[in-house]
Amino acid sequence: MMPSYFFAHGAPSIVLEQNDYTDFMKRFAESTPKPKAIVLFSAHWEQTKQTISSVDTYSTIYDFGGFQDELYQMTYPAKGDRSLSEGIHSLFDKHGIKGVIDEERGLDHGAWAVLKLLYPAADIPVVGLSVNPNLTNEQQYHIGKALAELREQDVLVIGSGGTVHNLRRLNWQGDGNDEWAESFDNWLKSKLETWDVDALFNYRELAPYAVDAAPTTEHFIPLLIAMGTGDKSRKAELLHQSYQFGNLSLNCWRFN
Repeated sequence: MMPSYFFAHGAPSIVLEQNDYTDFMKRFAESTPKPKAIVLFSAHWEQTKQTISSVDTYSTIYDFGGFQDELYQMTYPAKGDRSLSEGIHSLFDKHGIKGVIDEERGLDHGAWAVLKLLYPAADIPVVGLSVNPNLTNEQQYHIGKALAELREQDVLVIGSGGTVHNLRRLNWQGDGNDEWAESFDNWLKSKLETWDVDALFNYRELAPYAVDAAPTTEHFIPLLIAMGTGDKSRKAELLHQSYQFGNLSLNCWRFN
């Protein structure tokens, strides 16, 4: 069965960087069976209804400003999979989740920057999915559970976001990692590895420095969704953990 993953996507410039995390991402495909398709939830596609992309070929969205000129020349012309999009719509309906099809949206940087590092050839069909910050954490997890059977069809489900993602707290000049960020991620690691969903659903009240780590929830949501796809076996494994700018978390979780 294909595992599901959560990838922190960091800053848009991550796709140009060379560090331990990008090296890890570039090697990812070497140790993972090539999927038939990729389903990706991006923190940068917020909708009040669960939206499912359905296109022939994706355009590239440059939803950022002030970065290197080279970034604005990059493209990721992945193909869509309209049949899979319809299948996801049916799965959502089966599980009582209201889904809608979007036939226009391209891939934002939360999607294409990650995919370009993982599968630079853009030769795997992709279905993009939105996140809804208005839902409860239990509902986010349920969205993942609804897609669990895709893993049996060799479909790779990815959540793209960030566990510690507070742009106002970034330390652009400092060295080392901020203790508060590590404290939050260490708490998170303990709850994911023991599959303590009760604690995770209430992380904003229970986790140390939760509001500092996730002042808004859209970057945390993809982790809960990816986790939900693994509800049957309940095995979580941290594959990488590092930081940029003191506290911007760069990590990858696998859910078997």
